Amino acid sequence: MDEVTIEQDLVYATLDGTDLRLDIYRPAEPDTPVVLYAHGGGWSRGEKSEDSATRLAPLAAYGVTVVSADYRLAPKAVFPQQVHDLKGAVRWLRAQGPQLGLSTQRIGVWGTSAGAYLGSLLALSNGDSALEGAVGGNLDQSSAVQAVVHWFGQVDLEASAARSPLEAKLLPFRFEADLLGIDDPERLAERAHEWSLLSRVTQQAPPFLIAHGDRDRIVPPGQGLALHEALVRAGVRSRFEYVGGAGHEDSEFHSRATLASTAAWLRALLR
Repeated sequence: MDEVTIEQDLVYATLDGTDLRLDIYRPAEPDTPVVLYAHGGGWSRGEKSEDSATRLAPLAAYGVTVVSADYRLAPKAVFPQQVHDLKGAVRWLRAQGPQLGLSTQRIGVWGTSAGAYLGSLLALSNGDSALEGAVGGNLDQSSAVQAVVHWFGQVDLEASAARSPLEAKLLPFRFEADLLGIDDPERLAERAHEWSLLSRVTQQAPPFLIAHGDRDRIVPPGQGLALHEALVRAGVRSRFEYVGGAGHEDSEFHSRATLASTAAWLRALLR
């Protein structure tokens, strides 16, 4: 970890006078593969330096350059602005790669929880005009990614937003409503169905590594498994890992074993 250097607050886009920034975690090893990290937080909170010491720098120490980017948050930012931001970060990395000394011909995306949903949608929407956006410019560059790490993220927004009256009392989250900017339950279900990752899986999807704690009570592990099965049916390389005894955002995801195996998978796919 002492050999990881961090470059902070590089501006990759400016929107309405507000800068969107990213941090770069560089291993000592030269010419390492690059992965863009999207933080969690229910699309309504969180920022790029979260888990810097426990997750981002430790993974970089295993030989992967980690780029953690801020994106606009709900409810002020309405979907799909968050995806536009992350695609803008990918294009910026490709445009600035030579100047930064980064190998960005092949880029991975790694997301956790809400960030896993955004990163996966980014990966499954290459060329979709509704999701590409123009954040940061660099429109001559591709926003495609070549590997996806999806940790305990939402897959089917309609399913994750649907709760019985009792569930709504026990888990009074409104993340999906804030993300989509919709309060009416019927309209929310209709719009959420449109943005299911399952409906976007094709044989052109990049390889996925999906990990989910088997005790996750925020996002059921069945969502990650459903994404894995859809990818496999489409003929896409996918690996699914149950993390035994782990809940949502569990410390087990910071373990050396989990980070080392994730880094090894990224290095194998992106080198």
